[in-house]
Amino acid sequence: MKKSLKIVSFLMITAILFTSCKSKMTSEKYSFSKGADVGWLPQMEATGYKFYDADGSQKDCLQLLKDRGINTIRLRVWVNPNDDKASGHCSPEETVVMAVRAQKMGMRIMIDFHYSDSWADPGKQNKPAAWAKHSFPELLNDVYQHTYDVLQLLKKAGVTPEWVQVGNEIPGGMLWPEGSTDNFNQLAQLLNKGYEATKAIDPKIKVIVHLDEGNKSEKFRWFFDKVTENKVKYDVIGLSYYPYWIKTDYQSTILDLENNLKDMALRYNKEVMVVEVGGDYEAVQNTKEMLEATIKAVKSVPNNKGLGVIYWEPQGEKSWSGYQLNAWLSDGKPSPALDAFKE
Repeated sequence: MKKSLKIVSFLMITAILFTSCKSKMTSEKYSFSKGADVGWLPQMEATGYKFYDADGSQKDCLQLLKDRGINTIRLRVWVNPNDDKASGHCSPEETVVMAVRAQKMGMRIMIDFHYSDSWADPGKQNKPAAWAKHSFPELLNDVYQHTYDVLQLLKKAGVTPEWVQVGNEIPGGMLWPEGSTDNFNQLAQLLNKGYEATKAIDPKIKVIVHLDEGNKSEKFRWFFDKVTENKVKYDVIGLSYYPYWIKTDYQSTILDLENNLKDMALRYNKEVMVVEVGGDYEAVQNTKEMLEATIKAVKSVPNNKGLGVIYWEPQGEKSWSGYQLNAWLSDGKPSPALDAFKE
């Protein structure tokens, strides 16, 4: 009888330990990304901008973000940028320096390829000057080589990003006119070249395809149905969410965002992520509540397919950047809105 009890006890303890280990492994495997895109940071520091904690002590901006729960840094890459304070820099070399610095602080890394010399977004997808006269086959090679070369530079510096964005906010395509959605088959080939170059560096890197207006289901269904039809290779659907730019309070669109996130994950069997979000820096409480609601919406996606939320340029304080949707105070301190990322 005692022997039987010992066996039962042993089996029970083993089962408990197995369950505990399994739970821990699942928890470690799924780690929610709470991020900040900080492409302006090197320029801000170069122009002498100082960052301060709530107690008035001067601190590294990345440390201030980390202290508020940020665990991911997103960095944009331009091909041959100029040295303009707000619309330049972000060269491959500068991106490597920033990525190394962020990784040393324990941050996860996302690289956002614009495939342009400056901003690429729904209103403009200008080819880099060096590629301007290239044929479509040459553009395919340009995308592959640029993507590969930048990621190889990062790898040599000891950084392999967790995510790579092939294009930035591309509802109309990229590298216009050849890569316009009017030529979706060509856009698909360009996206696949970015995917292939990324996987050649490391198959574990997740490739993101990114659209704006994450609350608009029709836009996403149209685009990703075409992506499926044209056999585009990717891992994650990236969304931007800016209630401010569509002139609505987040409360009137947050359910649309949540439903779209869930629809994308189910319809295409992909992971989803809000890779850009922002709110009015003057409306601190509203922005904090919007962030909390956005994080909740992404976390509500079934089967841990909601990967994270990234604030776009939170440190880009208005007097330096002119940008209304930063999350910083005029005295150089982080906005309390960023406390939404704390857990």
